[in-house]
Amino acid sequence: MYLERNILTTLHPAFDWHEVARLALTSRLIDELEEQELVPKGLVNYQFSARGHELGQLLLSQLLTRPHDAASPYYRSRPFLLGSGLTPEEAFASDMARAGSLSGGRDVGVVFNMPSRGRATILPMAGDVGSQYTPAAGWAQALVYHAEQLNNPDYAESIGVVCGGDGSVASNGFWSALTIATTLELPLLFMIEDNGYAISVKGPAQTPGANIAANLASFASLCVWDGSGTHPIETADLVYNAVNYVRTQRKPGLLRLTVPRLSGHSSVDNQAYKSKEILEAEWQRDPIAALHQVMVPDLLSEAEWDALVADAKQTVHQASAAALAQQQPDVHQITRFAFSDPTQPQKMGGLIVEGIELPHGTDVPQITDPRRINMIEAVRRTLDVELTLNPRCVVFGEDVGEKGGVHAATMDLQHKHGANRVFDTSLSEEGIIGRAVGMAYAGLMPVPEIQFRKYADPATEQINNCGTIRWRTAGNFAAPMVVRIPGGYRKIGDPWHSVTSEIVFAHAPGWLLAFPSNAEDAVGLLRTALRGNDPVIFFEHRAMLDAAWARRPYPGDDYMLPFGKANIIQAGTDLTVVTWGAMVERCEAAAQPLNASIEIIDLRTIVPWDKTAVLASVAKTGKCLIVHEDISLGGFGGEIAATIAAEAFLDLDGPIERVASPSVPVPFNTGLMEGVVPTIALIRQKMEALLAF
Repeated sequence: MYLERNILTTLHPAFDWHEVARLALTSRLIDELEEQELVPKGLVNYQFSARGHELGQLLLSQLLTRPHDAASPYYRSRPFLLGSGLTPEEAFASDMARAGSLSGGRDVGVVFNMPSRGRATILPMAGDVGSQYTPAAGWAQALVYHAEQLNNPDYAESIGVVCGGDGSVASNGFWSALTIATTLELPLLFMIEDNGYAISVKGPAQTPGANIAANLASFASLCVWDGSGTHPIETADLVYNAVNYVRTQRKPGLLRLTVPRLSGHSSVDNQAYKSKEILEAEWQRDPIAALHQVMVPDLLSEAEWDALVADAKQTVHQASAAALAQQQPDVHQITRFAFSDPTQPQKMGGLIVEGIELPHGTDVPQITDPRRINMIEAVRRTLDVELTLNPRCVVFGEDVGEKGGVHAATMDLQHKHGANRVFDTSLSEEGIIGRAVGMAYAGLMPVPEIQFRKYADPATEQINNCGTIRWRTAGNFAAPMVVRIPGGYRKIGDPWHSVTSEIVFAHAPGWLLAFPSNAEDAVGLLRTALRGNDPVIFFEHRAMLDAAWARRPYPGDDYMLPFGKANIIQAGTDLTVVTWGAMVERCEAAAQPLNASIEIIDLRTIVPWDKTAVLASVAKTGKCLIVHEDISLGGFGGEIAATIAAEAFLDLDGPIERVASPSVPVPFNTGLMEGVVPTIALIRQKMEALLAF
């Protein structure tokens, strides 16, 4: 619904209009200097102008002053950043990719991150259109969790804000975040700056009628405001009412501001698709000209305005010179911040920033009950222990609540820990992972579940972005979480529920990847992940969830396994077999009748993988067979083989062999599946061939 509002006839007293004018001029002059001088000289290689977008952003920045207010902006939000505390030198340094930028030269110049400097925390931005929305929803949900579940009054009036252009409202992220915010009634404000173009694509191709506010006017639990983003009096009224509503009512809202885009989409866009008449009409709506009109002479004399312009010019030129004098980033530090470093913790995100240190545990099993449990019970019991230990731990996903998960791994956890801590989500994997990112920023430990490995594909963008957060913010932010993903074949297969493709996650920078083969390892690795400071993909193989071979006694509530330490299933001197997941059992079965001394290594984790153990074994046996369920072409076995060839070539007494799947999906027919998933017979055949070489 639209809210009634009273449009003021004078400038709104809630705002510092001198600051608005000063920073609007500063932002405009930064854009002009970059476009007209720095880009042509090659000092800025890729520039995104905010000309025409300044007013609403600067007004919004002044209202976000509560201790846990946060915003998730987008690439045209530099005026908002200036209003939130970004210095002009930092702005230039970012576009020049210098060492003093907020990302240390790692990220695009207008993709910022910034812990609070007295105004909103700037959640790490991304270059993907629409990916900013669901992390903002996660932050807003975490605000409610802190206030209601953890009884922290500091969070009671804070809100989340997410900004985007009109093109982004067609994205998966926008609709997923809108669903999350409205179904949960979260204190989240969507501010859409509608300039009528997504690069060259006009509004009607993005939204029916080209007005997302009109389309959402009857959206349940959402209040909508719509109006000018260039007229100071009207824009201030809209921004103030929207923020005030979300803050006081603790419900979501959407504010659409119409603005002109006075430059191209980026420095490589000449706007040839706009007619001369359209360009002239856009300049007639210049918000800085409107600011001048309403501020002079009531708030400033013409001479004072001119002095403000002169001061802004001097500030901008000095900042540009200072940024040019900064050093280039150190190429030797390029891998720094890829993963957590206890000596250099992030400034925001995860438990460590909150001063929370969980017990370190032990890698020695403490078995008090010899009963062998399956992997499902191992996962469920570990989650139960960690939910009890850590009140900031939250488990969520599709069907994980009342149903207890489609694999029963969360059975009864909602009954025991409550619906705020174990809960169902809307059917959007993008939303599940994006929400988890925002929660992690806010100091929670999210444990999202993706029902099947193939279903993680819609979340690819959020997964990739999450892994790089620490690196691309130069250590300012991190989003530790544990994403549980069942997958792989079971008694039958099919192309949708039987995928493993761990290589995809291994190739995503910043993620740790666990792949336990049995219940004991599942406990130890999951607990380590839940008490860690990095994002983790925790793969639960469907074939092993209830397999007799994978059953083990529960190793105790303090059992933790280090990542990167393989398990020697059986020692040997004739042949090394490297494997993981469901293939461990098959390799053991394949080796059993052979009259040979075969060493079987269960890697347990893929990132990191235990290179030391593998190389030591190959040095002893001289031969190596790598077995995995994933497709052979580009599979992780190729990485292991390449490492052995490079670092243990002189130890080899035979070729490095692999057994893996052909480049086809897992079929539904069980007979066909035997031709895809490596069988015991095929593994044994390869073992025999290598032993005889």
